Amino acid sequence: MRRLRVTAAAAVLALVALAGCTADATSNPDVTVTGEPGEAPTVTYVTPLEVSKTYRETVWPGTGPELVEGGPVLIDFWLENATDASLVDESFTSNPTPRLLTEEDLGTDLYKTLKGQQVGARLLQVSPGSGSGALDYPTVTVLDVLPTRADGEPVPPREDLPAVTLADNGAPSITPTGTDPPADLVVQALVRGTGDQVAEGDVITVQYTGFAWTTGEAFDSTWHNGLPVSFSLQDVEAWQEGLVDQPVGSQVMLVVPPTYALGVTESPELAGQTVVFVIDILATGTPDGGTK
Repeated sequence: MRRLRVTAAAAVLALVALAGCTADATSNPDVTVTGEPGEAPTVTYVTPLEVSKTYRETVWPGTGPELVEGGPVLIDFWLENATDASLVDESFTSNPTPRLLTEEDLGTDLYKTLKGQQVGARLLQVSPGSGSGALDYPTVTVLDVLPTRADGEPVPPREDLPAVTLADNGAPSITPTGTDPPADLVVQALVRGTGDQVAEGDVITVQYTGFAWTTGEAFDSTWHNGLPVSFSLQDVEAWQEGLVDQPVGSQVMLVVPPTYALGVTESPELAGQTVVFVIDILATGTPDGGTK
């Protein structure tokens, strides 16, 4: 399970990006990575590990879509100080970190490690210290590349709900029904994932778009910059009711009547209107980082 700590995790990854920035190594530094997909890795090596050049290895390849230049990347990471194998930071008990696949956002080393990889890959990066400042020591980093869109079995949609169309990158749009909206909250799975189920009060990592029921126009979306976001379900009443028990990997439509406070937008134009959310659930966890 996970908790909201994206900013701190992103900062640590930024330090990793600055730590190496050297020529690539051509020999294996004798680091072994074991563990199951979705679980924190076990990393084995003799300390202190001498590292003069950055080394990268694919522990196992991904089988999902290839990462797109400039597109979103969602990463779980495990970072150790290679001088004594102490844990510096990790995200497996918190929230995955969203970044863009650009050298500017990731830094040279992480960009080269992730470029050309597919979703589902587990990667190893061994880097020398920066020589000054933070992470002035060699590091061993394990990276898991996670999906940035729903991944599961399609669910036949209801005919009385707006039709959803997905762009190539996964961004949704809707076609209004031209009918009056339902009076009550409607929860409709569009894709059924196979991951952990969302629990009440969880922190979730999502991609989403909100639409006006009447016009189908989007009023808010994470897809505009491509990066998923993480926040507590307690912040959005309708999401708390509608997303509990939904598994990670799912795409869910919520039709929210105006009796609910939205919690994700302060747009006065939506006052008194029914809105539609299309939500891709990418990760979930408890605020305190407890595990299932």
